Amino acid sequence: MTFNINGGMLSLAMVFFVLAGSCAKKEDPVTREGLELPAPGGLQILSASTSVKLSWSPVAGAQGYVVEIAKGPVFISPFYKSDTIAVAETEVTGLDAKTGYVAKLKAIHKTNASLTSKGLYQGFTTAAPEIPETAQAFPGAEGAGKYTTGGRGGKIVKVTNLNDAGAGSLRAAIEQSGKRIIVFEVSGNIKLKSRLQIRNGDVTIAGQTAPGDGICIQDYEMNIAANNVIVRYMRFRLGDTNVATIERDAFWGRDVENIIIDHCSMSWSIDETASFYHNKNFTLQWCMVTESMNNSGHSKGAHGYGGIWGGSPATFHHNLIAHHTNRNPRFDGGLRYSSGSGTGVGIFGPDKIDYRNNVIYNWSGNSAYGGENGEYNIMNNYYKPGPATPARVNKRIMQVSKDNAAGAPDPLVYGAGYGRFYINGNYVDGNTTVTANNWNGGVDYDAGITEEMVRKTVPFAANEVPLHTAVQAYEAVLSYAGASYKRDAVDARITHEVRTGTATYKGSVSGLPGIIDTQKDVGGWPVLNASVASADSDEDGMPDAWETANGLDPKLANANSRDLSAVYDNIEVYINSLVKSITDNQVK
Repeated sequence: MTFNINGGMLSLAMVFFVLAGSCAKKEDPVTREGLELPAPGGLQILSASTSVKLSWSPVAGAQGYVVEIAKGPVFISPFYKSDTIAVAETEVTGLDAKTGYVAKLKAIHKTNASLTSKGLYQGFTTAAPEIPETAQAFPGAEGAGKYTTGGRGGKIVKVTNLNDAGAGSLRAAIEQSGKRIIVFEVSGNIKLKSRLQIRNGDVTIAGQTAPGDGICIQDYEMNIAANNVIVRYMRFRLGDTNVATIERDAFWGRDVENIIIDHCSMSWSIDETASFYHNKNFTLQWCMVTESMNNSGHSKGAHGYGGIWGGSPATFHHNLIAHHTNRNPRFDGGLRYSSGSGTGVGIFGPDKIDYRNNVIYNWSGNSAYGGENGEYNIMNNYYKPGPATPARVNKRIMQVSKDNAAGAPDPLVYGAGYGRFYINGNYVDGNTTVTANNWNGGVDYDAGITEEMVRKTVPFAANEVPLHTAVQAYEAVLSYAGASYKRDAVDARITHEVRTGTATYKGSVSGLPGIIDTQKDVGGWPVLNASVASADSDEDGMPDAWETANGLDPKLANANSRDLSAVYDNIEVYINSLVKSITDNQVK
């Protein structure tokens, strides 16, 4: 039998020969020497936040595989290359979270490297950081700074006296380096002789450990100038003792990151009471910022200001701001020239501020203003005019400011000059119209700005804070804000004044109710009594009785062990237990 193929004649035998030869050419190339391996198939990629697992189908004839990884949307300049991997899977660590990568996979020939397969390329993106909720700075830590670790894992440093400096002083503890948790064996007022500055980070200052009425810093200011700092249950009441040589806030910090300040009380400042801006991953929560001194001797004259607040990102929640003429607060903006008098360009960029559940009382010149070029959520705050609040500003939630970049080296750097605001859910005591719709009379504007230019209809996504209504926040803040583990007479008086809408004292110069000019107007610093510190045989910062009650050995220093928690050191469990009832009840 013959077949006509392309005009020629073939016998049946010849056809069988041709078909046989064709089948031979389709033989799997990996079974023959001298042929390039095929690229691996079935590549599976499982990425986490900082690592990736790759698996694939084995290739016959391969002695192993090589994986390379490059950052970006295309494979250029790989930063990682494996050795030859014998099995069809591997894991690569040390990647950046929320980042795009490209993986390249090749099969290596078992006898001839030149026959290695072509690369198989596949892109992937790592996940967001895998930070468990229980890894927060402490139970109740919220907002942008909630994952600050402070001195976790570090040495325990005890403050044993109220001296300005020297062994056993708070200054000596703060000036040490390395991770450290500072606890107190004394209560009372620390009368500083110079600024107290945190220059070495990785520190936790646990004011709630003080036996007795707690700790108050006076006469000079406290400043944070380092990263990764936790400060809790402390008082900072500056006063005018050294007004001739300093014009400072009671407590302040800028150009730092990973900071959380919790349940602190700040007052009696010469400049702003508490200014925190140009920061990153910052939280100020459950604090009392009160009674700036208006006519205290500042070179610029009357200066009874609450604070300049900003950061990217930063959170300010459940704070009481009371008895200031102005800056309640002033939102910095993070990108402000103001004809050369502004705070400039923040190192972390324009503000991204979540400001919620705060209580603002008895402002006289202005409530909040500023925000040039920043972005703000202003939500569920409680505004209560006081006896010094004039009618012209008694319904003001926010005055939107416009920057003046005239004369700047590059005016275009400073953006549009005004911020963007989501303002909703705020309660203005005595004004049902503004409470029902905050934009109906609660927001004022500098010249050239309109509501349409600055109003946002949805808030930007921020680290979740347990959200109270404004009315719920009012009750919670008055009950628990400030150094409330042992409230002193100043905080007790001020919370009573807010509740009753009163002011016990007037400024000796201004005559304004609640707006003081010196700490002498309100009786000066209260006496903070000390109790005898509990026995601590192993000097690990945890009292013997507490260790015994919790199954620990009081004769074995074990502050940094994790016997009581998977994420907190034993000493942290102790510190947190002291204020557990406050932490639990303040969010109900």
